[in-house]
Amino acid sequence: MCEAAEDGGGCGAGVGPARRRRGSGQSHPRTCMKCRKGSAALIIRVGDPFCRNCFREYFMHKFRAMLGKNRIIYPGEKVLLAVSGGPASSAMLRQVQEGLSRETAKKLRFIPSVIYVDEGAVRGQSPAQREQSLACMETLLQATGFPYYMVHLEQALELPASILRPGPVTPSEPGVSYKEAVEGFIQQQRQKGYGDKDSGTSLPGPGSGESPEGAPAAPRLPAAALTQELLKLFEAVETMTAKEELLQMLRIHLILQTARTKGYTKVMTGETCTRVAIKLLTNLALGRGAFLAVDTGFKDNRHGDVMVVRPLREYMAKEIAFYNHFFDVPTVIAPPLPTKRRDKPSFRHVVESFLLGLQKDFPSTISTVYRTGEKLSADRAKPSCESERCLLCLCALDLDGEEELALEPTLIIDEPEQERNGCCQDPPAAGAERKSAYIPLLCYGCRLTFKELGPVTTLPPYVRAEAQRRIHSAEMQQQNQEVPPEDKELGKS
Repeated sequence: MCEAAEDGGGCGAGVGPARRRRGSGQSHPRTCMKCRKGSAALIIRVGDPFCRNCFREYFMHKFRAMLGKNRIIYPGEKVLLAVSGGPASSAMLRQVQEGLSRETAKKLRFIPSVIYVDEGAVRGQSPAQREQSLACMETLLQATGFPYYMVHLEQALELPASILRPGPVTPSEPGVSYKEAVEGFIQQQRQKGYGDKDSGTSLPGPGSGESPEGAPAAPRLPAAALTQELLKLFEAVETMTAKEELLQMLRIHLILQTARTKGYTKVMTGETCTRVAIKLLTNLALGRGAFLAVDTGFKDNRHGDVMVVRPLREYMAKEIAFYNHFFDVPTVIAPPLPTKRRDKPSFRHVVESFLLGLQKDFPSTISTVYRTGEKLSADRAKPSCESERCLLCLCALDLDGEEELALEPTLIIDEPEQERNGCCQDPPAAGAERKSAYIPLLCYGCRLTFKELGPVTTLPPYVRAEAQRRIHSAEMQQQNQEVPPEDKELGKS
């Protein structure tokens, strides 16, 4: 037994040099990697320390570079910013404000407005809590000075069936390149007397900050009957995953309808790199692998006349959190969807926990998943005709090899409601009112979600109306194809 252990030596104590340990008071503040002068206030990635001012410049340059690199939003174009009050969309709103007020040549040149969708009814908020959240959001939106729209999720039940059909594509600048459009816009602004004499890129003020619909004295909630109908729709959904998909569908349809009626051709959403990576793996698990490019890409043009743009998809959630903290970006956090399961309530929660857990030990996890998604092509998501377009997501029907896909579990066997009510002699429901009639109209991923949406009678009216129209159209085409040639010639004569 070695007695030298008591003196801190022990066997082999002097064999090698002692390992250096970093004391709590011996660490020195790192200098900013950009200016090389200021002390670093944060470290985004390993080896990327930034001071506050340089981080702000980096953050803003990244936003403008993303828009400038893709060259999708033309000067003077009306853009609708979808703001939920969360950290990402609030940071996006602040970036647009900064981009319009900066006295630089790389100034943003589009005309922004803001839309907020109130989802308090399905998130378990009481009427008083919804009123409070609406008041907070209205104060936040009025402070931006942009025109804004505040809509309720209940209004999705009153949408027209045309929302499930792509609108006609009208180019913003037909026959004009992006560079020519920018130069023409600058000359136009100079002639009108706007802007700086050096750059000539300034826009007129965005407005007084009042809602285009006229800001009410106090936020008003929709009718109680409409709220109950919405709650009945969500209560009939069997799983939390299907509820999240349904909520996302209703939200984007509301935003799309507002954009169409108000004349907007672009919609900006605040989806970060972290959220895109989670969505990519989640949609892969939900059978939407063929449509990952449009579901997670920078642009989503499946709706035709309105394009959805994701300018924050290269920002990590960590960057968003630091930016909001350092520069006092106001946020309004909405509660999550209520659920009885605390552990693994949905596919998205499982994937999110998995990715964020890996990210702690392997900091390149989320960026690697995100970069993999960038390599995907959106060609398979484009339908060639209406009969090959999904009813709900508007992507192509990915059912070329049905025998190779696991479609058997998605085929729904209807149970006549008359037998359950004790009246089996009544005729069955019409074709459009049976769940099996909807199956040919849906892609593989939407079939899995549709299976858990509950009875057809609880679906939004615009979904049922569009399904009836498409089923009737398919029946008419089939009848025309079955008419014998002799009958066609007699009809012509």
